[in-house]
Amino acid sequence: MTSMLAPANFTQDAFDAFMASRDEPAWLTDMRQTAWSRFEQLAMPTGRDEEWMRTDIRLFKLDKFSLSTEAKEIELPRALLAEGVELGGHTVSVDSQSTESELCDKWASQGVLFGNLDRLVAEHGDRLRPYFERKLVDPLLDKFSALNAACWGGGNLLYVPKGVRVDEPLHNLSILSDGGTDLGKTLVILEEGAEATLLAESASVGPESGGLHCGSIELIVEKEARLRYVNLQNWSNRVWHFAHQMAHVGSNANLQWTIGALGSRLAKVNQRVALTGSDAEAQVNGVMFTQGKQHLCYNTHQHHQAPHCQSDLMYKAALQGTSRTVWRGMIQVDNAAQQTNAYQRNDNLMLSNTARADSIPGLEIEADDVRCTHGSTSGRVDDDQLFYAMTRGYTRQEAVRMIVSGFFQKVFDRITIDSVREALGEAIGQRVRDL
Repeated sequence: MTSMLAPANFTQDAFDAFMASRDEPAWLTDMRQTAWSRFEQLAMPTGRDEEWMRTDIRLFKLDKFSLSTEAKEIELPRALLAEGVELGGHTVSVDSQSTESELCDKWASQGVLFGNLDRLVAEHGDRLRPYFERKLVDPLLDKFSALNAACWGGGNLLYVPKGVRVDEPLHNLSILSDGGTDLGKTLVILEEGAEATLLAESASVGPESGGLHCGSIELIVEKEARLRYVNLQNWSNRVWHFAHQMAHVGSNANLQWTIGALGSRLAKVNQRVALTGSDAEAQVNGVMFTQGKQHLCYNTHQHHQAPHCQSDLMYKAALQGTSRTVWRGMIQVDNAAQQTNAYQRNDNLMLSNTARADSIPGLEIEADDVRCTHGSTSGRVDDDQLFYAMTRGYTRQEAVRMIVSGFFQKVFDRITIDSVREALGEAIGQRVRDL
């Protein structure tokens, strides 16, 4: 891979100034320095790379963005996932800078850590170091993972000690100002037998606000722990969105991971789940809605490393305008992962003649006693359904909204959090236009 110099606004001087402002353990500084060196060496991905051949980023100019140094005062956008929910804690960040952080005393007294990752890693570095060093997201994988590993800031941490069950949802809101940069890192750690629900959402200050998000998410769900994690990506349609996301699910542990992908101009997201202990379970739900010229590419990977595990992935996308979605799914089963039960499905509903959905499921199986299935469908709105609804007094747009809602219902039925179902349904309904 060819090398290139860091763009003007991500120079060595800028990185040195960023590092000088940090108050961090030496081991974390070393990790950042290694990642920065890799960032400088790597070229931007191109269409010659298999993973990027359907996602063209030639119009993306990294030198238009820079490291955020201070939080901006802005009017907070609406937090969809938190409405009507009694929270156990919440955090807010603007352009990678933490502005609010709160955790109820009853959880803090039980050893739960939740809030600004910058602050908590400075205070609890020895406790958190082993989890950083596991490197669920490879910091040297590509230019975007290296940039995040070197320059993340304003991140979010949830740490739940062994046996503690947090029965109130926690909420995180990440905001981008117009032209801002978000390099947030999310780290969730549930020790053995712990339980928690984290609602994370992103938003822009306005519908026409541009920006860059280059983030990472690491979910560590240890033996017999249970995590419900919701990630609503709701940037404006002028934001460039790049992310690497990875979950580890231990023995007898359970993960329900729900993604809502509604915003951004272009999104390129790698989402991986590794079932590393026997009898681990993971359910992954994806809801995508695109309009205009949006391009959303989500690569999912279900990696079965241990026997008797189950994974169940369902992604559904509805597309308007000239938008495009790309879903690449892979089920990988190691030789040791006998008695695996894995499923993946991607369905696409085309709301215009000019939208396009690429669906690429895959299997890579080395074990001989498994059940692995996948499926994919793409189709247009049925004119007969529209006509029938309109004969019952609905307008055409109301009829389309009903059909779209019904299309996503199977995913909504899998989501056990009322506020999440309602927020996703409302956000999608507001975007549906007459056909």
